Amino acid sequence: MSAWQNFPHCAVPCCRIQEFKAALSEKHINLETLRELCFNGIPFEGGIRALCWKILLNYLPVDQTLWEPFLKKQRDLYSQFLKEMIIQPGIAKANLGLSREDVTMEDHPLNPNPDSRWNTYFKDNEILLQIDKDVRRLYPDMAFFQRPTDYPSQLILDPQNDYETLRRRVEQTTLKAQTVNRNRSGVTNVSSPGKALNLYPSNEYEVLPSGSEAHWEVVERILFIYAKLNPGIAYVQGMNEIVGPIYYTFVTDPNTDWKEHAEADTFFCFTNLMSENRDNFIKSLDDSQCGITYKMESVYAMLRDKDPQLLLKLEEQNIKPQYFTFRWLTLLLSQEFLLPDVIRIWDTLFSDKDRFDFLILVCCAMLMITPSQTCTPS
Repeated sequence: MSAWQNFPHCAVPCCRIQEFKAALSEKHINLETLRELCFNGIPFEGGIRALCWKILLNYLPVDQTLWEPFLKKQRDLYSQFLKEMIIQPGIAKANLGLSREDVTMEDHPLNPNPDSRWNTYFKDNEILLQIDKDVRRLYPDMAFFQRPTDYPSQLILDPQNDYETLRRRVEQTTLKAQTVNRNRSGVTNVSSPGKALNLYPSNEYEVLPSGSEAHWEVVERILFIYAKLNPGIAYVQGMNEIVGPIYYTFVTDPNTDWKEHAEADTFFCFTNLMSENRDNFIKSLDDSQCGITYKMESVYAMLRDKDPQLLLKLEEQNIKPQYFTFRWLTLLLSQEFLLPDVIRIWDTLFSDKDRFDFLILVCCAMLMITPSQTCTPS
């Protein structure tokens, strides 16, 4: 176990915790007051951070009287997503009230019709293989994501339901198909089936007992459902680095009533965050005012105002902002720091109304503080 795996539990003055508790106990939470408190860091104690993130990411309404019916509705909705989207054509679901013959004349694995459920299934597998590859290596320096969750999805794992896990689906697919990888720039790489068989050595990941699933499998399911519901963007490499800290924060919540529903809550918070950040992942918008190119140039524009000499030095050495700010901005600095530091930065980032303007300020500050380390192209 990494020494910092239990990290978020730094001592926080009791008076500060009480300030948060007072703000969160209001029937109608004052969002401005909460933002001010969260800007300077959120305590982990009592599940305060997880609760604040749900509010700051526009998931929970500020009116607490609405929480119970709202949460039930959202969690039921997520369960419905699982029922509709994590399903293999050809498997009868009699126990769920669905009857369908394994293979029909109208729809079968070789059906070329684009509306075929089998055709959709095979296309989804291309996306799933990339998601699977990324989530398996999520935060490799800590064991957490390889360990079993306390609340595995009973809908998926219950053998009476005949749902296949995404992990099993990947294992079957790598035996039958080529591995397709699509990176952020749209380049597609296809590897041979032989290579696919060796993607995941048997000794690399702990084998969990039947009925268990690792945390990375939960993250994989969240990203797969997101890709299915957002076909315009689907899944782009790096999204796993955004959902990871959110899921970790929610699933380590000491309040078991919240922890049990970490998967559904993470999905909706991630979706809300991506609604603000998704333009960075859409290549066709790169050169628009809402695209990533404009934001990368904004870092240098800010640096021109804050430290013109440093900017001049960067320009003299032909160090362009896309060499490093692309990853900083699209992944919200999640790959630049250890997870505890990422979560602390996100406390402030989420609390700021103009959070992505604030992110540009942070990027500019990183350049000014350690230019010799951060400006070297990788």
